[in-house]
Amino acid sequence: MGARTKYRKRALDILFESEAQGAPVGGTLTQRLEVNDPPVNAYTVQLVEGVVAHADEIDALLGEHAKGWTLERMPSVDRNLLRIATFEILHVDDVPDGVAVSEAVELAKDLSTDESPRFVNGLLSRIVAVKPGLSV
Repeated sequence: MGARTKYRKRALDILFESEAQGAPVGGTLTQRLEVNDPPVNAYTVQLVEGVVAHADEIDALLGEHAKGWTLERMPSVDRNLLRIATFEILHVDDVPDGVAVSEAVELAKDLSTDESPRFVNGLLSRIVAVKPGLSV
């Protein structure tokens, strides 16, 4: 597992944990930074803080393009993987869109349902397709 893959997984852990505890998106980041075991890398912080800062934009975009699915109906792992990848696609210039998509799909294969990789790939591919027309 590559370094950035580990950082994405750690960001997913934090977002998932926040949701499971009923905290705001990314609400457990401060606790994770204080404990720092396992260590929280700067890229993980960038991902979590980016998802938090752009949560409304990201969730609206995912909701608009998730055919037949609401955010609330998605498995929590998928929802948070999609948030991370969408943030990377829209706001992290040094990560190619294809890398953000493939990393999310690989994590979905490892951590979510059998149907999740295809769903994540399809939805993120739609986000990449509409990206040029977005004002972000």
